[in-house]
Amino acid sequence: MQFGIFTVSDITTDPTTGRTPSEAQRIQDVVTIAKKAEEVGLDVFALGEHHNPPFFSSSPTTTLAYIAAQTSRLQLSTSTTLITTNDPVKIAEDYAMLQHLAGGRVDLMMGRGNTGPVYPWFGQDIRNGIPLAVENYALLRRLWDEDVVDWSGRFRTPLQGFTSTPRPLDGVAPFVWHGSIRSPQIAEQAAYYGDGFFSNHIFWPKEHTQRMVEFYRSRFEHHGHGRADQAIVGLGGQVFMRKNSQDAVAEFRPYFDEAPVYGHGPSLEDFSRETPLTVGSPQQVIERTLGFRDYVGDYQRQLFLIDHAGLPLKTVLEQLDLLGEEVVPVLRREFAALKPAHVPDAPTHASRVAARGGAVDPTVHAAGDDVTGRTAEEVPA
Repeated sequence: MQFGIFTVSDITTDPTTGRTPSEAQRIQDVVTIAKKAEEVGLDVFALGEHHNPPFFSSSPTTTLAYIAAQTSRLQLSTSTTLITTNDPVKIAEDYAMLQHLAGGRVDLMMGRGNTGPVYPWFGQDIRNGIPLAVENYALLRRLWDEDVVDWSGRFRTPLQGFTSTPRPLDGVAPFVWHGSIRSPQIAEQAAYYGDGFFSNHIFWPKEHTQRMVEFYRSRFEHHGHGRADQAIVGLGGQVFMRKNSQDAVAEFRPYFDEAPVYGHGPSLEDFSRETPLTVGSPQQVIERTLGFRDYVGDYQRQLFLIDHAGLPLKTVLEQLDLLGEEVVPVLRREFAALKPAHVPDAPTHASRVAARGGAVDPTVHAAGDDVTGRTAEEVPA
């Protein structure tokens, strides 16, 4: 099982100091956080995509490539890649390039996002959100799987004889998770292709997450990819820890109360009771996280949100120390002991290359005698 963290890249005022970090500071802080995640033994760092304040991550591939150059083991992912408003051709190119630069340590999570105005900013209509997700992803799969693509659809100009470059590393495209909070159509899409399904698992009660994951599992089996309990599931989660649970609650409360997403709403106690948010000691986080298996079954990836709502970098790094030293080692051991042998591990580039029978050189060379595609007679002397 993979354990890691994800960030939504918010720039939020610290309610205890009144200080708001700059974009430059938050960008550098996120790089520091990712490197720390590898240092403490986590497996995954995932970064969201947004195109509006108060977020900075408009180009996650740029940031992840920079992080890839400074890490050696960390799996790099997105916590949202906007399949609805990005051009599938650009997604195919950008993530294949990132895959090469990171030596295969890349996957991505497709999502529709939760910012309505982003659709017209990129020439789309939010009412077409689901059809855009379905059509764009179908094209993306073809761009990665086929060397030459002829295609026409509803939402972009046709392609004739198009080759997306670079080709996926070793002939194997990045693994795709489909992330959704509330859309069964996205769970169906993940199941249809045999991809992973990632439930955000932050804002909703466990019964909602259970229904979504059960639906995905049943459809995964229906489409012939394996047994329902072999489907690839990931969960989000949100934690804040101190050695003493009362200290954790006291310290986190002002951040919770003023958070842009859920501030000025239910109390911290009510929200913690009704959703998977866990504020307390490392042991409480361990017990709550192990309980997720009771309603989603054996799953492959657990990511925690720990750097939002204005929390200062020092505090986030302390959270990572607690995760790496006290929480994740126990979770690894306990989840491994519970997992049946027939349930697969989280997909990696190496495992997917092996499943395909080994690496191949997928480079597509232009027709002709030189790199421009011209024959010898056409090349100037």
